[in-house]
Amino acid sequence: MAPIDAGAAALSTAAPSPVRRFVGWLRGLPPGVLFWGALTLLIVFCLVFAPALAPYDPARQNLLRRFAEPSALHWLGTDHLGRDVLSRLLYGGRFSVSITAITLGLSVVIGVLVGVISARAGGWVDEFLMRLVDLLISFPDVIVALFLIAILGPGYGTLIVALTVHAWTPFARMMRGLALDLNRRDFVKAAEILNCSRRFIVLRHIIPNAIRPITAIALLRFGHKLIVVGGLSFLGLGVQPPMSDWGSMLAESRRYMERAPMLVIAPGVAIFVTALAVTTLGQSLDPGNRRPGGGSRGMLRRRKSRSGGREG
Repeated sequence: MAPIDAGAAALSTAAPSPVRRFVGWLRGLPPGVLFWGALTLLIVFCLVFAPALAPYDPARQNLLRRFAEPSALHWLGTDHLGRDVLSRLLYGGRFSVSITAITLGLSVVIGVLVGVISARAGGWVDEFLMRLVDLLISFPDVIVALFLIAILGPGYGTLIVALTVHAWTPFARMMRGLALDLNRRDFVKAAEILNCSRRFIVLRHIIPNAIRPITAIALLRFGHKLIVVGGLSFLGLGVQPPMSDWGSMLAESRRYMERAPMLVIAPGVAIFVTALAVTTLGQSLDPGNRRPGGGSRGMLRRRKSRSGGREG
């Protein structure tokens, strides 16, 4: 037999480099996650680096170039005040998307905490929290937001607070169902037998096993919240001038849409594409959409079937 080269053997047994591990992880992802994830990252990149990508100051007016058609100077044309539509689109998207993202982030944190407390505490605590959730869910989120904005006044922070008050309730319900299912698992019972603290069980076993379905549902709800943010801004209840977002751009441009349709098409398409990309990414990440009985929906179905069998 030929002698084995020691260096080659060491290289063959060495751990793969971080780049190879990352490439292997990408190859394991479904095609839908790659496409919609790349599109979502492209949108986020454009909005984060809007100051560098925008060709003009979004507030700069040039009345001599009002309603200019799309050209090399103004890719999407100009509005009724001569402002560059592309620059306004990039800067306006920062407000629309950031309001939606912050609202969902706060809603996930609050919902996960309430759901875990409800499932682990049980008794009157569980009953009280779930009735509170039922009370809030009985009102449409837009009605709750309009009521709070009428009291607090329109603005960036007010819009986040008004939407978060209602948006955490679906996450609390879902987290409670996942936690109740996980409480019956052997690894959780083993941790309880070993007298592990509740904090350790929640942080080590409950929340890590619920991150993926919660993330998928958050992405699925992103499109709805983005449309709600746009609708409230369209009514003048979002960010106030001189700032603008996609909804306020639609409101300003609706009277000129026959003369300059791009003023309405650009923010409308931006809302549609962003909502579609993030929502479809959430559908691709949801384990319940890829295998029968998998994911959070499968957990809830199995829990309901077991409880139904005991009742029978």
